[in-house]
Amino acid sequence: MNRQGNNLDVASKVDVTNPAAVGAEVARIYSRLYPGYSGAAIKQAFDDLDRLYNGWFPGFHACDTPYHDIQHVLDVTLAMARLLEGHERTVARPESLGAALFRLGIVTALFHDAGYVRSLEDTTSCNGAELTLTHVSRGARFLRSYLPLIGMGDLAEAAATLIHFTGYEVPVAEIAVPCTRYRRLGCLLGSADIIAQMADRCYLEKCRDRLYPEFVAGGIARKRLPDGGEDVVFESGEDLVMKTPRFFASAARRLDKDLAGSHRYSSYHFGGLHLYLEEIRRNVRFAATLNQERETAALKRIPPRTLAVVTGSWERVTSDE
Repeated sequence: MNRQGNNLDVASKVDVTNPAAVGAEVARIYSRLYPGYSGAAIKQAFDDLDRLYNGWFPGFHACDTPYHDIQHVLDVTLAMARLLEGHERTVARPESLGAALFRLGIVTALFHDAGYVRSLEDTTSCNGAELTLTHVSRGARFLRSYLPLIGMGDLAEAAATLIHFTGYEVPVAEIAVPCTRYRRLGCLLGSADIIAQMADRCYLEKCRDRLYPEFVAGGIARKRLPDGGEDVVFESGEDLVMKTPRFFASAARRLDKDLAGSHRYSSYHFGGLHLYLEEIRRNVRFAATLNQERETAALKRIPPRTLAVVTGSWERVTSDE
């Protein structure tokens, strides 16, 4: 079974299970774009993300969702930094976002799934996946309380709005932002969330073995109908994998239309290559092959395990791989 490189980003350069490694790369991009500007808030946010997901942040359990884990948010944050870099390097100066909004975009990316992390006061949920349908709004509440702690309180409400670009609770066109610059930032954030996870080397394995159980716990796999019946959206993890091509068709429309094609800014970072899209298409083609064979046994990659402890229906795992 293949483990090699499964902890690395789309370019096989950055360990996206390691907050320090991703933080260093984001800091490098930030300092090149905005020399002389402080990156202290970004550094603190990476440190606090590590604490939150490992259960060391006051008032919270450790992350216990194996799909929406720290690797996912670090991968998304790295993609966000690359999209921001492409945007800032290619748009006319009056349209640039600037250092403050770069910091806002990075911090929001880091905590865009904080709503999956259960608070110690939560006595009704056994696993963060049960919060799937409300995790975006929960994440917005977290950002409102967190940003003042790192000296970004003036942008707390903006962060609570921007996080909705990563979810489906509010249609993108209806997200109320102060101006077009914030909308562009939101489109970059929503794009990073999609392209990072779908380009993951172990994306299909994660869908089968990790995302499907989260969908079951969160009430996504099966939905209750008003007449008391049940709509089976995904029969199994295998069914979820086989429906990946259909999902990508929908995701592509969201990327290109709702999110204004912002994903293309990543090409700047890679010298004109859209590595994220290339890897996504590779995953989709493989999923289509599996669909024809009606078999997922060919999925043998082993994703890194990042959770300290998994509760509920998932086994206890460690970060050792």
